[in-house]
Amino acid sequence: MKLGFIGLGIMGKPMTQNLLKNGYEVTVYDINQAAVEELIGQGARGAKTPREVGEHSEIIFTMLPKGEHVISVVLGESGVIEGAKVGAIVVDMSSISPVQSKEIADALAAKGMHMLDAPVSGGEPKAIDGTLAIMVGGKENIFETVKPVLQSMGQDITLVGDHGCGTTAKLANQILVNVHIAAMSEALILASKAGIDLKKMYEAIRGGLAGSAVLDAKVPLILERNFVAGGRIDINAKDLTNVMDTAHSIGVPLPLTSQVLEMYHSLMAEGKAGDDHGGLIQFYEKLANFEVKGDSK
Repeated sequence: MKLGFIGLGIMGKPMTQNLLKNGYEVTVYDINQAAVEELIGQGARGAKTPREVGEHSEIIFTMLPKGEHVISVVLGESGVIEGAKVGAIVVDMSSISPVQSKEIADALAAKGMHMLDAPVSGGEPKAIDGTLAIMVGGKENIFETVKPVLQSMGQDITLVGDHGCGTTAKLANQILVNVHIAAMSEALILASKAGIDLKKMYEAIRGGLAGSAVLDAKVPLILERNFVAGGRIDINAKDLTNVMDTAHSIGVPLPLTSQVLEMYHSLMAEGKAGDDHGGLIQFYEKLANFEVKGDSK
């Protein structure tokens, strides 16, 4: 089965590398030519346009920052839709709005092609080790065709429903992750300024009801002052903007999500857009005039 992959960033590059490791033939495209050359060196075929990816692929994966980028590479003048054959499947693994996912699916269907929205959760570490959670929207028969390929990139792979359901599940996922990071940050700033040993506090609570994958992924990095992005603040702000737009369109107030989104905008205004979303702790540090450190000293 010939594959294509468009978007070789923090997530897309290791995901593509896992496809190559599993023996798939992969044609790749990115505006960053250095990323393309790196993957060519590992056995991929390079393409100069998304259209060329479509010409050489039966299943085309996209992993891009925003919905407009996905629409451009799939439906644009030199897009996948112009090169792919009838029956080709586009699997968008980006985090975009359900409205955009359905728009792309409808346009592809008009050309006899198929679409799955299949956003992921787990960040860069799980993209590297191939254990991402993948939430999928689309037709069951198309999902079953693609599932063996998805298993090279993910571990928990769930068909949630029809087109748009995968992206909707990702919106819910982003509420849980980012509001949790805010709650964790509140707890850390309180404990740190109170003077207790944060490493011991973390060990004390992680096995109880407050323990979580978010806690285990982010607390050690925060204690090291490591804000190198696995999930960038600006990308998560984009996701929460999609959450709020979707929520408002169906009459669902989300007060906690809206507050976290404003915190992210505050950090972005301070030049921290590229920090990991665990860097939200810096918003609380500014409020409390106190810096969290691993030894609380």
